[in-house]
Amino acid sequence: MSNQAPNRARVLPLRPPAARPETATAPPAATAPASAPLPRPVRREPLWRDLVGDVLRRERRAQERTLKDVADAARISMPYLSEVERGRKEASSEVLAAAAQALGLSLGDLLARAQGELVRLSSRHPVRGRGATPSSYDGLCLAA
Repeated sequence: MSNQAPNRARVLPLRPPAARPETATAPPAATAPASAPLPRPVRREPLWRDLVGDVLRRERRAQERTLKDVADAARISMPYLSEVERGRKEASSEVLAAAAQALGLSLGDLLARAQGELVRLSSRHPVRGRGATPSSYDGLCLAA
């Protein structure tokens, strides 16, 4: 017999477990102690693709242009541009640059606006994670 651990993979959940419905053996919720703290809702960090998509959609609507018009000008399929605007797709820098240019923006303008949104949202509701410390750095970093 060896001293090695059994051949099992550890599974780390990406999302917190969903609340399970009460079973017949569980005590009713009314019998829970009154001093039990209520779980605090966890605020999720905004995703970069959501911020960029919001900026693209806001600018397109401000110019009163259709999705088809911008997609044609950027040479991107209309369904794909729609998914980028809704934050469903993580677009490449080439696609973002084309969409921005079709709206009369540079890629830098688009990313700066998204970064401004990120700073605004983060400063309104700071998220404290493991080892999070306040920082005065107000920069932008993209990594692939």
